[in-house]
Amino acid sequence: MDVLFVFHTYFWPLIIAAAVFFSFWISRSKDSQRKFGRLPPGPTPAPVVGNFFQIFRKEPYKYYLELSKKHGSVFTLWFANTPVVVISGYQALKDSMIGMGSEFSGRANYPILMKVTNGYGILVSSGERWKQLRRFSLSTLKNFGMGRHTIEDKVKEEAKCLVQTFSTFGESPFNPGFMINKAVCNVICSIIFGQRFEFDDPRLDLMIEAVIDYFRVLSSPLGQEKHNPNTEFNFNNLLSTTWSMFSAGTETTSSSIRQSLLLMMKHPDVQARVQREIDEVVGHGRCPSLEDRQKMPYTDAVIHEVQRHMDLAPTAVPHKMFNDTEFKKYLIPKGTIVLPLLSSVLSDPTLWKNPNNFDPENFLDEEGQFKKNDAFVVFGMGKRACLGEALARVELFILFTSLLQHFTFKATQPHEKIDITPAVCSFGRVPRFYQCYAVQRA
Repeated sequence: MDVLFVFHTYFWPLIIAAAVFFSFWISRSKDSQRKFGRLPPGPTPAPVVGNFFQIFRKEPYKYYLELSKKHGSVFTLWFANTPVVVISGYQALKDSMIGMGSEFSGRANYPILMKVTNGYGILVSSGERWKQLRRFSLSTLKNFGMGRHTIEDKVKEEAKCLVQTFSTFGESPFNPGFMINKAVCNVICSIIFGQRFEFDDPRLDLMIEAVIDYFRVLSSPLGQEKHNPNTEFNFNNLLSTTWSMFSAGTETTSSSIRQSLLLMMKHPDVQARVQREIDEVVGHGRCPSLEDRQKMPYTDAVIHEVQRHMDLAPTAVPHKMFNDTEFKKYLIPKGTIVLPLLSSVLSDPTLWKNPNNFDPENFLDEEGQFKKNDAFVVFGMGKRACLGEALARVELFILFTSLLQHFTFKATQPHEKIDITPAVCSFGRVPRFYQCYAVQRA
């Protein structure tokens, strides 16, 4: 075959295509430079893909932490031609999500971020849609007992069922995770659907099919708003909001309980000290209640430390800039995606006594009393903080103390060999499932 023929047929079109692509890339780069010329610094992006291959690694949040040490509390990554500004460190996150600082041009004392999209539901909405849905969701949850003794009674009921179920295993090892999921799921079901399910009910494993039942509860607001053309109370928004509360409320709390038992097996001295406090304050004749928490500083510290140490959501949900904003001497254009790095606060050695290890002393003062720490940001910060924080706190305390009131948890291997690292460690840190013994306490 003639060499010129091969060149013109195969290679010349590739050269032209490469030249066109290069010209296009240079043009886009110049446009990006004009628009994003004052963005914070960051790692050099590769053509076309940007920092994609650095970001999408097994533990991206660790990469972000490394970059924050090099580039400071605010830096930029590129998803192809789209910039993503990462904010790390307590003060920078507080300034951006709560707005207590005065560095923002014309926006002092106001948060500068909003959610990344305006999709359906409370999780990924912004503006008036988010305001209406959040207000409605909070009022509905309160009407159903969140923050009152009503919800505490529901959690106690699930705690009793969980204790009874664990008791059936006797001296046999079992996986506690599935039962914990059912107990937590039942709390959400009792709030959203108005009923709980027996642990052996197959419907509990297919709960997504019951989401539609929630709209019986929503019939009144829908009826009142159906003639309002500006209402955000429509089927898609309410369905998405319901699913967000149901799925997030079930997974996050059950994961925290699962990890708490694993850590108790890893640290039997901590488990024993919690049990001593339970015995002194609660005893064995009744279920623990929220009123006991103030008298149980060590147990409260352990629960908080479980959440801090496991770092379930290293990054908050992505946000967007409200306006072109001066921040930390940089200009972040309106609409730029911003990623809050909560993990940077939870692992900051200047904010915690012992940030790298599981240590309840992080939440205790010199007299052994519980000590609050503003750097405890596991539920997020500002107006976008977790909607179900109050419910999660009730569940974590009552379920955890109820289980340790009745059982001593032991692993199927020596405690020094227990692996407490998460099973999934990407944009979220999902704890692993495991087998254990629940030894009945006398």
